[in-house]
Amino acid sequence: MIKTITKVGNSQGIIFDNAIMQLARLKVGDEVNVEIHPNSGAITIMPSKAAVIDPEKAGAAAKRLIGKNNELFRRLS
Repeated sequence: MIKTITKVGNSQGIIFDNAIMQLARLKVGDEVNVEIHPNSGAITIMPSKAAVIDPEKAGAAAKRLIGKNNELFRRLS
């Protein structure tokens, strides 16, 4: 697919249409890693790795969920 580099404010950029964003599983605001391969001049844009879940935050979220749905969990057990 051929794209044109355009002026965006004082910078230059490439506009990705919705189809590309969906195929790449990206949305506005996502962080990407941009790599330049000096020998070929190739540029790769890849989604940043998913954030690692902090165990303490995960535990707190689980306790909140259990507390909020305590009656439901008791009936299901």
